[in-house]
Amino acid sequence: MHASQPLRVPVGSDAGRWSTFHGEKTLVVAARTVTSTVRVLECLPALLRGDDRVTVVFAHDPTSAFNAGVLDLLHDAGCLVIPWEQVSDAEPDLILTASENVDVPEGHCPVLVLPHGIGFQKQVPDARAPGDRLSGVVPDSLLESGRAWLAISHPQQEEQLLSSHPKAAGRTLLVGDPCFDELLVSADRADAFRRALGVPDRHRLVVLSSTWGRTSLIGRDPGLAARVLAALPYDEFRVAAIVHPNVWAGHGSWQIRNVLKPALDAGLMLIPHIHAWRSALVAADVVVGDHGSVTLYGAALGKPVLLGAFGSEAVPGTAVAALGRAAPHLDAHADVQGQIVSALAGQRPDLFATVTEGAFHQPGRALPRLRTALYGLLGLPEPVSTVPPEWFLAEPVATGTKATAWMVTTTGLPTDGPDAITVCRQPAAVRQEADDPGEDETVGRFRHLACDEREPERRLLESASVLLCGAPVRSAAAGVRWIGATLDRLPGCRLAAASLAGGGALVGLRDGRIVEAAMTGSTRDPALPASAVYALLRAAAPLDDTMVTVRVGERAEDVALRLRAHRPGGSSGG
Repeated sequence: MHASQPLRVPVGSDAGRWSTFHGEKTLVVAARTVTSTVRVLECLPALLRGDDRVTVVFAHDPTSAFNAGVLDLLHDAGCLVIPWEQVSDAEPDLILTASENVDVPEGHCPVLVLPHGIGFQKQVPDARAPGDRLSGVVPDSLLESGRAWLAISHPQQEEQLLSSHPKAAGRTLLVGDPCFDELLVSADRADAFRRALGVPDRHRLVVLSSTWGRTSLIGRDPGLAARVLAALPYDEFRVAAIVHPNVWAGHGSWQIRNVLKPALDAGLMLIPHIHAWRSALVAADVVVGDHGSVTLYGAALGKPVLLGAFGSEAVPGTAVAALGRAAPHLDAHADVQGQIVSALAGQRPDLFATVTEGAFHQPGRALPRLRTALYGLLGLPEPVSTVPPEWFLAEPVATGTKATAWMVTTTGLPTDGPDAITVCRQPAAVRQEADDPGEDETVGRFRHLACDEREPERRLLESASVLLCGAPVRSAAAGVRWIGATLDRLPGCRLAAASLAGGGALVGLRDGRIVEAAMTGSTRDPALPASAVYALLRAAAPLDDTMVTVRVGERAEDVALRLRAHRPGGSSGG
């Protein structure tokens, strides 16, 4: 025992004097990276639920290049943590880990290694030597000792493992994949999860999934998220990103957010990398991913998948390599919207069934089989209770900020009068600097910059042709006052619009005219009537006693317009 760092209760030779619970067996969880530690934390409560015979202690191995955040994770979960050099002193009956790289101390207790991805599907840098190694495989010395047991999710993984590591013979346990089983339990909650993330009704959620390394989605193309957001209509899509914990640990959240800042300003939801990615993946309508496990989980859930990157380190013969051949690749410099819409239109839940059948054996049985293995290695009879409980995933928490500036394109005005206008908004934060609001304008097709008054970028706010009030105003009088103050403050603005708390909206023009707009539907967004008025104004069409249908994505709303008295102090210029 190390006198300078005495073992904390409940382990150690003197623990009996201080402990409240007196377990029969000690389980040490080896925590080395966030990814591997999270995997154990997510399944262990169901395995040991209510069993006071097992004392659980977490030991922190700080030797990984991706060790940042592990201690915070353990402390936030309320875990008792001991230094790695005290593992032997804890006299464990079993060491449990999801990291194959822990430096297991000498002894006789077995070591159960859970996968922190899907099988042995990737070549990764070897922390112990130059070159690469197969992810998920423990050192040969631990296999030779007869102490290591490798949990696998499919029999084909054992065949693959033995072809490259013959010493693993007899050291595998066919368990299944607890993480995939959790995803399946909550698969029918996709709509609820989308609402919890703040995705509006009738919007599709595009989830970008990136593993770590230079060939990953974010490593190969850091600007992809911004280009996807620029390509997709804001009123039809939302975009979220799941980034591997090793990127967070290796670079820090500041660097990630700085690289993704244009996309974040355009409304990208950056999903927290601990636990929350699972519910976000369930919520996805389509996944744009790479050779990481999250992309394969998405395919196994029946999601349409497009590959935005695919690294050569994917191991041939694995399920993820098969996905690399089966899934279409996204051309990020072509028609991104068309490719995503095509993937959604061609969605078949069984599209990747042949691929994923080679990754997951008998889905739904992983936790019972893992519990049997765990108690067998501990030398304890399993609890007499029924199978481990299956819990639904927690609802995700809305993340990110809403876009506050848009490039708006209106089309469809006929030459003989107003009928219907199609409105397409795209976040201005991810538009190219060279974009000109007047670019490509034709008869009946106009473009303008619209900003919410809360837009933080001064250049965009002062360049906007249309200003939108950030919240409904209490009365028409309050709306007229806001319009006047806004147009006076921002001389480059052509019109300002505010929705009314009681319904409808007011749109004020620089020449003093005020247009009252009544709309069908329940929207309180002043952007729709503002876009209609702007298009009519540019087309020199009448604004009084006018009915126009505004189409946004799949929905259409009728907007009735009429002029009210001029705003006092309005200029005569149009």
